[in-house]
Amino acid sequence: MQHWLIVGLGNPGDKYADTRHNIGWMIAIALAQSCKVEFKDGKGNWKQAESSLHGKKITIMLPLTYMNNSGQAAGDFIRYYKVPSEHVIALIDEYNFPLGKMQLKQGGSDGGHNGTTSMITHIGPSFWRFRFGIDKNFGPGEMSDYVLSGFAKHEENALKEMIDRGVKSIQMFLGNNPARALQHINSVK
Repeated sequence: MQHWLIVGLGNPGDKYADTRHNIGWMIAIALAQSCKVEFKDGKGNWKQAESSLHGKKITIMLPLTYMNNSGQAAGDFIRYYKVPSEHVIALIDEYNFPLGKMQLKQGGSDGGHNGTTSMITHIGPSFWRFRFGIDKNFGPGEMSDYVLSGFAKHEENALKEMIDRGVKSIQMFLGNNPARALQHINSVK
């Protein structure tokens, strides 16, 4: 049975729970809820929830290492459980996309994202990057404050829709037709 690791990039703690930078955690938590599984302590610095989907074993991970060191937990996990990096999907916030836009692709650069840089450093470049748009409403020198801020009231519906679509897209991708899932995910603007 194939084993897939889905890593929600983000920061632990209530202070960060609903911030733009934690969209990866939000989607990972929603995926676990849809699978009716709960997070437990992992064998390293992470929480994990186990399930199966379309005949594949899936582990949903919440690294406890903070965003910029997310790859440490993912690297420890894939070495311990012998999961190939090609079976890793990182859920990543993307401020260069408008709220609601999603993109899934395998490999590539870090795109200037420190969490992605850490993933590449610790597991190599061949994992899947599932990027979720959080918008870019900030000026020079304001990026850190922006990504660590919450979503505005008027964005809540779009956020909920993106989380729901993200969960359904992961389920579709791990299903029987990943090519169709990629087309569906990447065609939504």
